[in-house]
Amino acid sequence: MRGKSYPELEGKTALITGAARGIGKAIAKRLAGEGVNIAVNDVMEDTAAATVGELKGLGIEADAFICDIRDSEAVKNMIGDVTERWGKIDILVNNAGITRDTLLLKMSDQAWDDVLAINLRGTYACTKFTLRSMMKQRWGRIISMASIAGLIGNVGQTNYSASKAGIIAFTKSIAREVGSLNITANAIAPGFIVSEMTDKLTPEQKDAILPMIALRRYGQPENIADLAAFLASDRAAYITGQVISIDGGMIS
Repeated sequence: MRGKSYPELEGKTALITGAARGIGKAIAKRLAGEGVNIAVNDVMEDTAAATVGELKGLGIEADAFICDIRDSEAVKNMIGDVTERWGKIDILVNNAGITRDTLLLKMSDQAWDDVLAINLRGTYACTKFTLRSMMKQRWGRIISMASIAGLIGNVGQTNYSASKAGIIAFTKSIAREVGSLNITANAIAPGFIVSEMTDKLTPEQKDAILPMIALRRYGQPENIADLAAFLASDRAAYITGQVISIDGGMIS
């Protein structure tokens, strides 16, 4: 394991939603490498348990907290359990998200509601109930996963784009509300990152997307994780209310 880049993070606690796999897992491993204890939130119990085992192998404390973040009461209880386990939550990463892609005229109410509930309502609930711990210690980092779809929109993703645009506005508002308490709130807007979502693309779709990316390749989850670690560190102490794109030059 490489040496620590941000030694000030040693011993802090992070709650990461959707952390059992993909980008969430990459962020969990990156923060664990800095000595951060990790609360792994997900709905997939077996996968979350496996991720916890990997994280413990990095020499930190980790536990799984199975919770559907659409349920505010369940989120409130989860935050209580995490706080009881470690006494505080220093870093919140709102990463959990889903897609239910289709053109608007074909979109069902359920597809709209599910995406908004997990992506946006989940971010709202996790942030709301985590803030008390951060406000008490007058220090905190809130990092939420937006998307380039929330900045420029995307065909077949009106629900997803709306949820991610909502996260951007939510992040900017929260940054203003809690900045005086030494709590920062920022959003990361990934482009096309290697994940289960991009794995579902057809070869034709991938061929159409690559020319739109200046670097002519997809990003890696670790690219997102490195930025998340930086935003959690003291080096980003004067950065708040920002949306940072990691898209290989797709938006310029």
